Amino acid sequence: MDLLQHLFLIFILILVSSFFSISEIALAGARKLKLKLISEGGDNRADKIMHLQENSADFFATSQIGLNAVAILGGSVGEGALRPYFAQFIGQFYQGQWTESIAFFTSFAVVTLIFILYADLIPKRIAMINPEKVALAVINPMLVVIKVVKPLVWIINGIANATFRLFKISTVREESITFDDVSAIMDAGAEAGVVLQQEQHFIENVFELEERTVPSSMTVREDVVYFTLGESEESMRQKIAEFPYSKFLVCNETIDQVIGYVDTKDILVRLLNNQSFVQLNESTIRNVLIIPDTLTLSELLDKFRASKEKFAVVINEYAWVVGVITLSDIMMTVMGDWGSPIEEEQQIIRRDENSWLIDGSTPIDDVKHALDVVEFEDWDHYETLAGFIMYRLRKIPRPADFVVHENLKFEVVDIDHYKIDQVLVTRLPENVEEVADRDWM
Repeated sequence: MDLLQHLFLIFILILVSSFFSISEIALAGARKLKLKLISEGGDNRADKIMHLQENSADFFATSQIGLNAVAILGGSVGEGALRPYFAQFIGQFYQGQWTESIAFFTSFAVVTLIFILYADLIPKRIAMINPEKVALAVINPMLVVIKVVKPLVWIINGIANATFRLFKISTVREESITFDDVSAIMDAGAEAGVVLQQEQHFIENVFELEERTVPSSMTVREDVVYFTLGESEESMRQKIAEFPYSKFLVCNETIDQVIGYVDTKDILVRLLNNQSFVQLNESTIRNVLIIPDTLTLSELLDKFRASKEKFAVVINEYAWVVGVITLSDIMMTVMGDWGSPIEEEQQIIRRDENSWLIDGSTPIDDVKHALDVVEFEDWDHYETLAGFIMYRLRKIPRPADFVVHENLKFEVVDIDHYKIDQVLVTRLPENVEEVADRDWM
């Protein structure tokens, strides 16, 4: 066999090896989400790829058989074909006992370099650029090769499976998609400009509905405006004028004796019909949805949907009212505060690059996002920033008490009847050692 025939054979071996290399990366790296979209478009090759990924043992065995067999054959053919020519060339400059050895290593290095570049590196990089497109092109030929070498694959897989069982290694592939996976996809989409930053924020907030509990978004007990059965009409007029809410809780004497609620639309209808301003009776008081404070926002959405209600009273394990929540509160959790002029001041105010003034009742998830905090320790023990500080201090705080977390100093600056009203958050310099939580005696 002359040189041209050897070179042609090496070229064929490189093509075969590159096919296995490009197939290995493309078929293993093809993303299931994109494959499902391609399958829905009518291309059944995507279904074959997903089935191959779910049963990948035969594919990987076939791939390794092909790669190793071609590599061994290519090294043998290439070294044998090129060594005489390298020996002849080296002989022009050096004559000695090392001539054959130098020719052998030179031919081996050249053949190895060619196979690394054109049979391994370049094909794999091509496959990484667009794995789905490449996988669609190679799936049918690969299935044919798998059938051809099936007996040998069966033997190799049998030995491999016995090894896995011996060392108790699980071979089940985890296919579940977590929130972190979706969040990573959204981050990548936002960086690529496919997803707007606001859309990314909305989607992340929707996923958080499964984790955030009702108290994180409700109006707390101290801020609930309610009517009592014996309340005067003048007092109710004043509350409606001062607090532009669409619904008001109705209680017997105290807030813990809930009867129902009234809708301001009903009051408007009575005014349009020239009737009395309001009468708190069975015809005007509506039944209110009572929910426990342990529900997540996602569970509350299901209850709103089932009951056709948009307003609920939140109670704790002692049947005390801890707050009220509406469908709008949940929507604001997803979409953020639109900041209309009649609404309350922002709960998080950025003073400068390294300090914030935050309301103590701010949900801890909002604080986490605003300050870019990785995680609050034992977050399931509290819902608000005030709860976090009290949990860390293990006491009712006073002004100037502070805690330090993730190089951030949370200092209490205002207390209103034992309630943490305002917290000053300051980012500490990087070179400052973290100080312990402190309360002033």
